[in-house]
Amino acid sequence: MIELAKNSRRLPVPWDSRTSAGVGDYNPVQESATAATAGGDEYAGAQATARPVHSSGMTLIIQLRRSIASSLALMLVGVPITHAGTTLDRVKRTGVLNDVLVETYPPFGFIDADNQLAGFDVDVAKAFAARLGVTLKLATPGWETILSGRWQGRWDICICSMSPTEERAKVLSLPVRYYSSPAVLTVHKDEPHIKTVTDISGKRVGVGMGSSYENYVNKTLVIPGTTPIAYPFHDVVAIPGDETVNFRNLALGPGVRLDAIISDFATAKAAVESSHALKITGPVIYAEPNVVATEKGDADWDRTVARIFNEMQADGTLAKLSQKWFGRDITHDGP
Repeated sequence: MIELAKNSRRLPVPWDSRTSAGVGDYNPVQESATAATAGGDEYAGAQATARPVHSSGMTLIIQLRRSIASSLALMLVGVPITHAGTTLDRVKRTGVLNDVLVETYPPFGFIDADNQLAGFDVDVAKAFAARLGVTLKLATPGWETILSGRWQGRWDICICSMSPTEERAKVLSLPVRYYSSPAVLTVHKDEPHIKTVTDISGKRVGVGMGSSYENYVNKTLVIPGTTPIAYPFHDVVAIPGDETVNFRNLALGPGVRLDAIISDFATAKAAVESSHALKITGPVIYAEPNVVATEKGDADWDRTVARIFNEMQADGTLAKLSQKWFGRDITHDGP
């Protein structure tokens, strides 16, 4: 069984080249993260509207209560509440696995024609939940919210095509890799000048907002455990945004809104096949592993996640899902 969290966004994203003109104005509203201090704010508001107390002793007690509530709220904001073993216990007790992903990242995650979440990441999450014997519940709170790392127990796992970077490893646990897909350069099919990344100097290049591709264009990408990445360009104007919209804008023509896009190979391939107006050009830019993420602080859960994903890779489950969505196996190391 699969459920969609009530607060998740449902945004239609199917490709239609016939309606591509003007879609660059599309700007999905990002959901705000649930405030960790909501309980403290409600308490303070109730105290503010209470009838005045003239006793100095009672006033001191009220002030102490407010101070304690505020201090606890601040502590909750800055410190993960996950402890060893609690995530698996919660999942087993409730019978629900809460997974977060991105719904504007086809073919990994998107809203299909039936207004349901679909894609490679969705199918992988279903297979993972089935191994645990629980119901899968999906949420799409927004990429920046996911990357913040302050989940406060709201979600158990992120099977969401996350690249492992040094910054992300500071706020999230990244227990296991589950596929690798290279970064590539996409241009309009009529683009005469841009052949490789060495040709993007001074150009407007679309990248997913908050993605590793944005870091790459800004020359700040560091992937732990890999050789340093080369940046054979200069003065690139990064245009971060929704990747689906980026591809639609590029399809309007060479240089109309974008000159090129740097993205994951599978995403670029799907856009090329759907639009008939784009092409992938040049060699692979760099190989990019993609990992599962969890909230920091629960080593037992991380070991469980890694074990199950390793089992799914060993028995061919991940390879089968990869063949379904990409026509090839992207679950091995390398491009």
